[in-house]
Amino acid sequence: MKKFGTLLVASIVLALGSCNDSGPKKRFLPQSTGPVNSLLVVMDTELWKGPVGDKIRDEFAAQIIGLPQIEPLFNITQLPPKVFKGTTMYSRSILFVEKDSTILAHISPDAYSKPQKVAVITGPTEEIMIKNLDSLAPIAIKAFKEVELAEAQKRFNRSLSKDKALEEEFGITMNVPSLYKVGKREKNFVWMDIQIPKGTMNIIAYSMPWNSFENDSTFVQDIMKMRDSIGEKYIPGPYENTYMITEKAFAPYVFPAEIGGKKAAEVKGVWEIHGYPMAGPFLTYIINDREHNRKMILEGFTFAPSTEKRDYMFELEAILKTVNFEPKAPVE
Repeated sequence: MKKFGTLLVASIVLALGSCNDSGPKKRFLPQSTGPVNSLLVVMDTELWKGPVGDKIRDEFAAQIIGLPQIEPLFNITQLPPKVFKGTTMYSRSILFVEKDSTILAHISPDAYSKPQKVAVITGPTEEIMIKNLDSLAPIAIKAFKEVELAEAQKRFNRSLSKDKALEEEFGITMNVPSLYKVGKREKNFVWMDIQIPKGTMNIIAYSMPWNSFENDSTFVQDIMKMRDSIGEKYIPGPYENTYMITEKAFAPYVFPAEIGGKKAAEVKGVWEIHGYPMAGPFLTYIINDREHNRKMILEGFTFAPSTEKRDYMFELEAILKTVNFEPKAPVE
């Protein structure tokens, strides 16, 4: 097994190196495969059962924030190195971990298929391997997520909506799958949705004045107030005097982001219906559109009770991240 592992490490290093070859020769690479948000972990089963495997699970199967139930970042499949061959090598996101005298912590694209990200961790002891995982995991997670987002976008780009509501109302375009339909359109508000098993996936868009959110100390509270006011005005619940608000029990998470080439805030949390027991996850981007003196708000939210929602929200994120501000915004 040790000899096989060493040979496999060498083959991976050679494959990664050939990806960076600047010469004119190009390798043919098959299309990568696998469900979105899946991760293939190639490592010895005994390592997988021990502290190194625990570290991998802690990092790559960590709970996703902003969902109402526990769901992992990636669905992990573990394979021992001896069966890492054939079509398994075409997996889109791969983490290779091997106990070896060589110390590596490296990520490279398109080693065996395209598009693909392969992260390699090796070390002579479990302690060194865990240390390398600790330093590489955030970078690897970002790389895996990027290739998974690209795959999700590739899949829905095959059939896009021709509706012009976003362009006519806000001067923006977005790659929205054709099955999404505009259900409500008013001045400065567009709502698109799609029926899914047991519920709906939704996209809303509106703008706020440029000077909104000027006080950093009340930023999160101001986001909640904005969402609640929009929900009360545009997103009714099933009965009179019921409408969407931000869940009060837990404040949403806020992160810096860049969307459509512009700085933005990414907001993740849970919505609920005021006066009625309904809830679900939301993802909001508050985008600084200085050229048009506004904050452009794009949001995706899902209603799917008793159902896992990670992949629904991932698709919404992939859609929102295709926003393009190149078209001119409408004149007020």
